Amino acid sequence: MGIIIWLIVGGIVGWLASIVMKRDAQQGIILNIVVGIVGAIIGGWLIGPLLGAGSINDGITVMSFVVSLIGAIILLAIVNLFRRGNVR
Repeated sequence: MGIIIWLIVGGIVGWLASIVMKRDAQQGIILNIVVGIVGAIIGGWLIGPLLGAGSINDGITVMSFVVSLIGAIILLAIVNLFRRGNVR
């Protein structure tokens, strides 16, 4: 059941992050899921301890969702930096 939650939440987080970073037309659903999952890992590792938020594995809360979204936005900003030379 955990992998299904990761896929669903990862897809939603990746989709929202791609809208925020204006990359929605360039990504498909698979890349949105990958960005969401990797963003959740980055957010849980970097931002989670700072805010005292749990990860998606502990349960889906507003704070864990926000931490995952911030991590996905950071991931897309890093990708934009290397591909275009600016964060946007």
